[in-house]
Amino acid sequence: MTVKKKSVAKIFILDTNVLLHDHKCLYNFQDNDVIIPIVVLEELDKFKKGSDQINFQAREFVRIMDKLAGEKLFTDGVPLGKDKGKLFIATGKPFPQVMKESFSEQTPDHRILAIALHVNEKFKDRTVILISKDINLRMKAKSLGLKSEDYENDKVKNIEILHKGVETYDNFDLVTIDNLYKNGAVTRADFPMDESHTPANQYFILRNGNKSVLVWCDPFNNVIRRIEKNNAFGIEPRNAEQTFSFNALLNPDIKLVSLSGKAGTGKTLLALAAALQQNKSYKQILLARPIVPLSNRDLGFLPGDIKDKIGPYMLPLFDNLAVIKNRFSPQSKELNLIEEMQKREELVITPLAYIRGRSLSDVFFIVDEAQNLTPHEVKTIITRAGEGTKIVFTGDVHQIDTPYLDMQSNGLAYLTDKMKGQDVFAHVNLIKGERSYLAELASNLL
Repeated sequence: MTVKKKSVAKIFILDTNVLLHDHKCLYNFQDNDVIIPIVVLEELDKFKKGSDQINFQAREFVRIMDKLAGEKLFTDGVPLGKDKGKLFIATGKPFPQVMKESFSEQTPDHRILAIALHVNEKFKDRTVILISKDINLRMKAKSLGLKSEDYENDKVKNIEILHKGVETYDNFDLVTIDNLYKNGAVTRADFPMDESHTPANQYFILRNGNKSVLVWCDPFNNVIRRIEKNNAFGIEPRNAEQTFSFNALLNPDIKLVSLSGKAGTGKTLLALAAALQQNKSYKQILLARPIVPLSNRDLGFLPGDIKDKIGPYMLPLFDNLAVIKNRFSPQSKELNLIEEMQKREELVITPLAYIRGRSLSDVFFIVDEAQNLTPHEVKTIITRAGEGTKIVFTGDVHQIDTPYLDMQSNGLAYLTDKMKGQDVFAHVNLIKGERSYLAELASNLL
């Protein structure tokens, strides 16, 4: 009989940005040990105060550590739970010669590297891995002979999920297409496609020769339903994806929608038009977006009061509202409605940070630039939804402005991956830019 030898537990050293990305990350390393460099605690201390999500993450992580430790000392390692490893705090270590020759400054990143090198040298029989969402720090670690990886617990494995909200089929069964036009819908049993390929709220473009039809997998009546073009508050869909978007946005049974696509495809404009079309169904329309300061500069460097500082970041949302306003004459009832809603704060454009902490009931909530949110931030927003609320996330995963997110780890991709197939969720990926011929040409060629 051969006894299987138990593998030696690894040691994971965590960078500050990992803790600020996911305050529960300590529990995601199985039975391996976790080390927090002392410099990371120093950096966390700078983030404890504030109302942004990053400040919440810092405070929650410190609370978790305090609860785990109790009266125990980190020098002996604190158990992380059943079938988990231990948590250690590593104090500062001198720079080895190789680091002195490579780095002139003792920055927090370099101090973390010094600790990682010390641990790697001390535990030669174990695999030591530095976990960081900072690509540059990972490259520095690897240049020093240290293993380094990204934090991948909440990464989407198949990014193609973003493109599968709409499927196109050529040479489709002509009888089915005719029945969809004749009856408006067919049962799933009469639809020539396996149920595994027709999840809730999946959209299809079905073609055969010069005939085509747009359809939707209606989970509420368990049928495949034909979709007709619908206008919303003066905005007409210009392509199939925009037609599908309106179907999801105007359906009161679909409470959560994600719209992805490059700039100019109409994501935010469609969402706003649909919200205004349904203004009588909601007490308030909220448009929000995360503020990502340019060039990593804080808002404080901008002149003026808080409204002046945040104004530039909200301009794209106001631009979309202006597009809708320009559809109507100055004396029109639609334009008067928009202006009255703004005065009564029934239509509000605001930074996302001003929304956090609120419970949102009977609200049509549009979150723009959702690719700049972490998965935890997206979850926090959705869990604020009260009765009668609809939430729409829009964004472009190719235009991420935050340094520690990528196409696989951003909140928009994570949301779409995890919610796919739920009856209250719909996703559409918009492809064709409709802003102008010039904008579409630049997007494709430059």
